[in-house]
Amino acid sequence: MANISIRVNDDDKKAVEQILESIGLTLSSATNAFYKQIIRHQGIPFELKADPFYSKQNLARLERGAEEIRKSGGVVHEVIFND
Repeated sequence: MANISIRVNDDDKKAVEQILESIGLTLSSATNAFYKQIIRHQGIPFELKADPFYSKQNLARLERGAEEIRKSGGVVHEVIFND
């Protein structure tokens, strides 16, 4: 068997390990299952899509709304993007 080494967010790793433990799997067994599904599907076994919240259209709409708030004397807060 081969060994792999990957870098992931610490909080994400802990959350995944808790979920997997609750269904009786280890990170290693879940990774092996994922690999088998990639082979079976000849690709990623689920759809990968961008979050529509961050689309150009929605960000432009949000910016227009923020501009209206600025013009009316309201307070606009910086948007924080989390990775």
